[in-house]
Amino acid sequence: MAVTGWIEASWIAQALRGSGDVYMAVNAAHILGIGLLVGAIIPLDLRLLGLGRSYPLQVLAPFLSRCAALGLALALLTGAALWAVRPADYLGNAAFVWKMALLAAALVIVGLQHLSPGWRRVLAEGTVSLPVRLMAAASLACWLSVLLAGRWIGFL
Repeated sequence: MAVTGWIEASWIAQALRGSGDVYMAVNAAHILGIGLLVGAIIPLDLRLLGLGRSYPLQVLAPFLSRCAALGLALALLTGAALWAVRPADYLGNAAFVWKMALLAAALVIVGLQHLSPGWRRVLAEGTVSLPVRLMAAASLACWLSVLLAGRWIGFL
């Protein structure tokens, strides 16, 4: 049996296919996760780009980063469960493939940003260097593209 067949036969996939209520709840949790993620990333990236300078980064950055991480965890867990319902179909959907590639790129950007000395200065001093601003712009573009690709899945 192919890996996708095994995943599609899993208990979680069967539970989602077998109950509209379970599927709806997992789908709603996925949307909540996306909302938390994007709802934290956008204001953080915009602040790093210079908007809302009256809001201190030393307070905003850790809080919004944690909110985004919580949203990401919820979106990844529920997204994996939703994917399990029809994994082969999703893997054949160009928008899904783009979404996964963009998601990987966005996660690399977040990782690089959070490991950079510029990020440590943001947290310690509230100062934003040019590399931090450039990564914030790339992050913003990537996460919005992930969101768009996710919506595109249903139209292909």
